[in-house]
Amino acid sequence: MKPFSRPFDFDRLRIDDVSRHYGRRRALSHVSLTLHSGQLVALLGPNGAGKSTLLGMLATLVRPSAGSIYYGDHSGVRVVAGLRAQIGFLSHDLQLYGELTARENLEFFAELYGLYEPTRCATEALNRAGLAPRADDVVDGFSRGMRQRLALERSLLHDPRLILLDEPFTGLDETSALVFADRLRRLKDAQRIVLLATHDLDVAEGLVDRSVMLKRGQMVELDGGVGSLRERYRSALQEG
Repeated sequence: MKPFSRPFDFDRLRIDDVSRHYGRRRALSHVSLTLHSGQLVALLGPNGAGKSTLLGMLATLVRPSAGSIYYGDHSGVRVVAGLRAQIGFLSHDLQLYGELTARENLEFFAELYGLYEPTRCATEALNRAGLAPRADDVVDGFSRGMRQRLALERSLLHDPRLILLDEPFTGLDETSALVFADRLRRLKDAQRIVLLATHDLDVAEGLVDRSVMLKRGQMVELDGGVGSLRERYRSALQEG
């Protein structure tokens, strides 16, 4: 198997006046945002605000109805196939096979990504997740926190530049949440671009560099205000 190769890299992500319509319903309306390497950014908003739609667009799974998304100087529309090698996406669906062991899951995805030495990649990922002692246990027997950590490492096997996370703290106990948060900090230190959609404002407060919010499909910046992140979020919800 040939070593994994990348067609290009990028150090910023620019969302330029993007909208997404589903018939008459506007999921996103004229959204603009720029993110840089080494940033861990919280994407907040109530259910139905458009967070999952935006993440899907950034992952190249959903096309904008209008506007453009740039990965460095590259338009996502022009380089979709190669671009996906630089994106790690953890959605509500953890994309794990419950009947397989943790090791088998990671080896399968390593091969799917075309990685060199998939067994070694899986072993290193299991160590990072703290799951080496359970490597040969089937995933159906794992707790929610263990599955979440395994799914995160599955999405990071190919060492992506852009990491998109949709409610990754849902259902985690305090210990699992702390382990997960520490992994995200290390990704930021490694100069990855991390966009985290979450409802857990207490975790986000001490974790992220920047907070933005989607409200009725439009982007609101939450940084620079007075009070805690929760207070600024509630204030922004009440405005207008």
